[in-house]
Amino acid sequence: MLHIRSFETTDSIEEITLLLHRAYAHLGDIGLNYTAVDQSSDVTANRIRRGTCYVATVGSNFIGTIVVQPTNTESECFYFTQPGVACANQFAVAPEYQRNGFGSGLLLCAEIWARENGFSHLAVDTAEPATHLIEFYNRRGYHHVDWVQWTGKNYRSVVLSKALDDIADQRTQFRIENDCNM
Repeated sequence: MLHIRSFETTDSIEEITLLLHRAYAHLGDIGLNYTAVDQSSDVTANRIRRGTCYVATVGSNFIGTIVVQPTNTESECFYFTQPGVACANQFAVAPEYQRNGFGSGLLLCAEIWARENGFSHLAVDTAEPATHLIEFYNRRGYHHVDWVQWTGKNYRSVVLSKALDDIADQRTQFRIENDCNM
């Protein structure tokens, strides 16, 4: 059974980093240099510190993660700097668990955090050539609002956003711990 909870300081950054590498490997194989393809454990830890991290587990295994953070006035992405906009990043599900609703559960947790912390929108970005990921977000109510060319990336990213005022509370579809209800 899927279990989503807040990251704990005793969780292994190294295991989460390996999960990110596995989840992003196919994107690296097609030439997209996402940070998570080969980031160090230090980068993983730094990205976790900048927001609120959730992990998904099946048994004792990490199978997914997402970081949600408040408006970032220092971001290269103009949309992420806008008042009322939270963003989610470092979002991954292990390849063998993809297309089973686990990513939707993690994304829902990020949406709940954003809504309950006073944000009106949750934004994400992904490489323009990753059409399967854009379609994933579109099916979940995200709409294209901007583009961004991140420093050092060999692709342009599509920025997508979802208004949070109308999201249904779907916690019963997933086992989401109370700490996700911040």
